[in-house]
Amino acid sequence: MAEEVREPDATALDEVVTFTSELIHIDTTNRGGGDCRERPAAEYVAERLAAAGIEPALLERTTGRTNVVARIPGTDPTAPALLVHGHLDVVPADPSEWTVHPFSGEVRDGLVWGRGAVDMKNMDAMVLAVVRFWARQGVRPRRDVVLAYTADEEDSAADGSGFLADRHAALFEGCTEGISESGAFSFHPEPGTTLYPIAAGERGTAWLKLTAHGRAGHGSKVNTANAVTRLAAAVARIGAHTWPVRLTTTVRAALTELAALYGIEVDTHAPDFDTDLILDKLGPAAALVAPTVRNSANPTMLEAGYKVNVIPGAAVAYVDGRTLPGAEEEFAETMDRLTGPDVEWEFHHREVPLEAPVDSPTFAKLRAAVERFDPDGHVVPFTMSGGTDAKQFSRLGITGYGFSPLKLPPGLDYAALFHGVDERVPVDALHFGVRVLDHYLKTA
Repeated sequence: MAEEVREPDATALDEVVTFTSELIHIDTTNRGGGDCRERPAAEYVAERLAAAGIEPALLERTTGRTNVVARIPGTDPTAPALLVHGHLDVVPADPSEWTVHPFSGEVRDGLVWGRGAVDMKNMDAMVLAVVRFWARQGVRPRRDVVLAYTADEEDSAADGSGFLADRHAALFEGCTEGISESGAFSFHPEPGTTLYPIAAGERGTAWLKLTAHGRAGHGSKVNTANAVTRLAAAVARIGAHTWPVRLTTTVRAALTELAALYGIEVDTHAPDFDTDLILDKLGPAAALVAPTVRNSANPTMLEAGYKVNVIPGAAVAYVDGRTLPGAEEEFAETMDRLTGPDVEWEFHHREVPLEAPVDSPTFAKLRAAVERFDPDGHVVPFTMSGGTDAKQFSRLGITGYGFSPLKLPPGLDYAALFHGVDERVPVDALHFGVRVLDHYLKTA
């Protein structure tokens, strides 16, 4: 094996920009309900893996919904394998709202623009650039690295990670941990402070369908069994509900580390611990924790009626619910109470909440990799408010962390770019990510 180069070469840094731009240019919009085609992006990735001597497998449950899986052998056959996964699909984007076309992949002013620039074709490109760099230099990681580029993450994952976990588990044999999106990005709560939140948990998905039944009739008649009224009342109760604080292990760790950084003494296990008071004291940094101290349920869609003077016999609403580890039963009981006797509810889509240890050797190595390239940054654990493909891979016993490193400048709001207008990523941030991922994956 050739001697390892300390850091990725100029080719790797050029390739990550090119790959990010060209993957964005491949429109893989996932509109839900199966309306997506990831195959062109999957073929793009597979061709570049194959050119580097890495053998990819292209796998589909549904024609055009393509996943790519490949394994890079490590130098230590006794070490457990590591999964590195990223999705190829993106959410819709309206070109009329954007400064540049969302599928242009334009590189302008030191930024790569387009849908997927942060969610998550940037990470897809960074990993691809790293493993091609390894191939050129004859580098092998310590442990097997399994790469998975998935379909359908932006909907149900049924054609992506769910399909892979259920039907192709053998490809992930030996994998005990995984890394993917939504972590190790720089966050600037105030001038002079840079935080790097690494995800060690995520809330569960509890998308609900509410159905109210009533008595159909003429719109001019009094109707005390109006399905629309019954549904509206339930939706209003859900929207107005204040969920109680439920602190998970990861959230406690996040609060403790953030408080220490700001010189605030806390004991999250104290009987009189006031979470909301501490969040107030943390100021802008509280944004990393505030969405994950409670369950949540936000009404998002309404369907009822077909004519203004006809009272329908049924009305339907959809609610985006999210649950903390250990709080799923409470969520269901609360929905029973809030919907009331006249509205039925069911899970439209459901996935488990996750939690990974923050005191593990893996988290320590993730922390060290970031701090190696930004010694002035502060790594903190956090829980994602939403979810990722780590949920499906957890069925295989794989513990997931959110780790797609980016060093962003103050003023570029990472959270707002997710699913937002003018999504973009700095070229320098991609270079930082390649260096951090290269270092971590070689030594993990």
